[in-house]
Amino acid sequence: MLIKTSSSALQGIEAYIVEVEVDIGNGLPDFIIVGLPDASVRESKERVKGALKNCGYDFQPRKVTINLAPADRRKEGPSFDLAIALGHLAFLNIVPVPPLQDYCFLGELALDGRIKPVKGVLSAAILARTRKFKGIVVPKDNEKEAALLDGLDVFGVSDLPQVVSFLHDPGRLPPSRYALSELVEEPPPGPDFREVKGQHHVKRALEVAAAGGHNVLLIGPPGSGKTMIARRLPSILPDMTFEEIIQVTQVYSAAGYLKGKGAVGRRPFRAPHHTVTDAGLIGGGAVPRPGEVSLAHLGVLFLDELPEFRRKVLEDLRQPLEDGTVTVVRSAHSATFPAAFMFVAAMNPCDCVAQLPSIRKKREDK
Repeated sequence: MLIKTSSSALQGIEAYIVEVEVDIGNGLPDFIIVGLPDASVRESKERVKGALKNCGYDFQPRKVTINLAPADRRKEGPSFDLAIALGHLAFLNIVPVPPLQDYCFLGELALDGRIKPVKGVLSAAILARTRKFKGIVVPKDNEKEAALLDGLDVFGVSDLPQVVSFLHDPGRLPPSRYALSELVEEPPPGPDFREVKGQHHVKRALEVAAAGGHNVLLIGPPGSGKTMIARRLPSILPDMTFEEIIQVTQVYSAAGYLKGKGAVGRRPFRAPHHTVTDAGLIGGGAVPRPGEVSLAHLGVLFLDELPEFRRKVLEDLRQPLEDGTVTVVRSAHSATFPAAFMFVAAMNPCDCVAQLPSIRKKREDK
């Protein structure tokens, strides 16, 4: 018997539909997942088995084949667990088949049936709205980020029995409804530009740069306040619009940095260490993920001690600074990430200035 459900996967920060086909029939007991799954997807069979058994559902050894279509794109992450489990429950006539076609399902299953949060839920919600699904079923911890969108019913669920109950009677679980103030949480107070005393010419330069979105290079001896002033720059940047909030939150959702928050409400400030790699700064990996330039989208990217960064890393900044995007190409596919940020760097005038403290100490020792 063949059961079809819908889920989604990420390519860059954009989501695409993954059709989860569950075929259960006679033959030697086996559980096979095909469709270019990575290790975390292949391990889904153990999570699904444990969740079904511990929730009291019958799981007899059978010939089970799971196909994740399209089969030519590599799949990663545990977000397909819920869709696979629902295919099994439909085969057992525990859930009705027709509603499975109307919703998009995402969630990682714990062995006791709880549904854990996953990455990229906001991107999946945008896709579900575009594809005219009736709604999207997501983990309770991802509910707020998906509820940012208008025109889509979002259902946050905590465990597998709750999803079964919902599919029997969709009216039993009302869609999520939040005020915008509940979704875009007030960020905790951070470093404030008004705390800077003196340095009037530097403050004036940063005010002009913040107003026009210009890049800035701060040059001065150690201890002159370069880093201190740069960290306070986001406090004088204009507030983000709702469209900008969606863009930044989509990047952080795809990177898995939301951690239960509804949305990113403050312009990001990223300050990677000078040992950062090319992939860490620009993005990359076997399945490309956003790097620091994308996490700083619509905010500030600060490189302290600029000459300490490797030349290759600095050269990689050319495309995002010129285009506002960065494209990571792999043999099988490519991904384009947003990277429109304000670039701020700090450095000492020369190496001899940085060595002054050690030189003075040597002289004192003599």
